[in-house]
Amino acid sequence: MAFELMVAGFIMAVGISIAGAGTYFYQWVIGQEAMLRYDGKTYLHSLGHLFMSFVCGPLIMLQMGWKQEDDGTLSIGSVLISAVVAFGWSFVTGLFFLGIYFAIVP
Repeated sequence: MAFELMVAGFIMAVGISIAGAGTYFYQWVIGQEAMLRYDGKTYLHSLGHLFMSFVCGPLIMLQMGWKQEDDGTLSIGSVLISAVVAFGWSFVTGLFFLGIYFAIVP
């Protein structure tokens, strides 16, 4: 049982690290803040934004949860919901990239 939890934690760690690296790389190359979006000037731009939202989504969700309210406080519900969604999403992202990695590397 502990081994399965360690594997799940490793997959989430891979997913959140890829999301973080992808987010900051996107912001560095494109020069605008990464956000969840699917719009674009062309169909190819829309697919690029959709892929970026899938890869960078966990970190964007964590950042959205840490936004302050109007009075300068944090909403604990917002933080908890964004953390649950972000780490669940990072599991899917990590599983996707680890699956690609294990499929390529013999």
